[in-house]
Amino acid sequence: MSAEPSIEKDRRSPATGAAVSAEESGCVYPTVSGASVHALGPFTLDVMPAEFVAIIGPSGCGKSTFLRSVADLHGPGYTRGKLSVCGVTPEEARRGRRVGFMFQQPALLPWRTVIDNVRLPLQVAGVKDPPVQPEELIELVGLTGFEDALPRECSGGMRQRAAMARSLMLTPSVLLLDEPFASVDEITRDRLNLALQDIWTATRPAVLYVTHSLTEAVFLADRVVVMSARPGRVAATVDVPFERPRSLDLRATIDFLEVTNRVRDSVRQEAESPESAATGGRLEPWET
Repeated sequence: MSAEPSIEKDRRSPATGAAVSAEESGCVYPTVSGASVHALGPFTLDVMPAEFVAIIGPSGCGKSTFLRSVADLHGPGYTRGKLSVCGVTPEEARRGRRVGFMFQQPALLPWRTVIDNVRLPLQVAGVKDPPVQPEELIELVGLTGFEDALPRECSGGMRQRAAMARSLMLTPSVLLLDEPFASVDEITRDRLNLALQDIWTATRPAVLYVTHSLTEAVFLADRVVVMSARPGRVAATVDVPFERPRSLDLRATIDFLEVTNRVRDSVRQEAESPESAATGGRLEPWET
């Protein structure tokens, strides 16, 4: 892919050098009965600038909750502990347009063309002179020639590529991806994994990538974080040593299988731990 947007930003936290820094962070949800549910934490994790971190764990453990905390998508009073994004609070990072979010469903506006969907963040934010043009991102995600197509005229993979371009439109320092390829077929998912690798190489944000696929996590990430059952904590971290760019052939190698098995063993050990058995995925109150 030839188009490589020039993005010069301070992606670091002055205090820690991290793009995202969570220290004993957590999240509490109110229930209809008036009680509180401890959904996440204490959760401690630093993600460095331009680092690609995959997060895996059982359903309901708080993976998406953590991403929403980083993106400042929770209401006031939900979060606990310390959480900073690019050295400021999540709210300040959101207002400063430092965070991009790509959800599982592309959620493109059906009446807008591909390029108009990609332009949408500029219009919402009132940005008239962006550091990267929509046409550049269209080329970067491999949709040149489909700028004027409506979402219904695009395949599922093409819609996901358009959503990826939209999430990069404001050149975020931190990119959050919540199972973005879970709804597409395996072959398309492989192609999107390669496309994401190319896009990340060109733009270099810090990435938090939630997935249930161990293979996908190891293929894409520099580091795989294994979370415990609710309330989610960091149960284990597995470093991924492979050089980039990575081809799909890597997944058939002994070295790749060994790293994937280490991740699988960490997941299994956590699932069989006394702490996990004690919670059983139940909603636990926040410990005051």
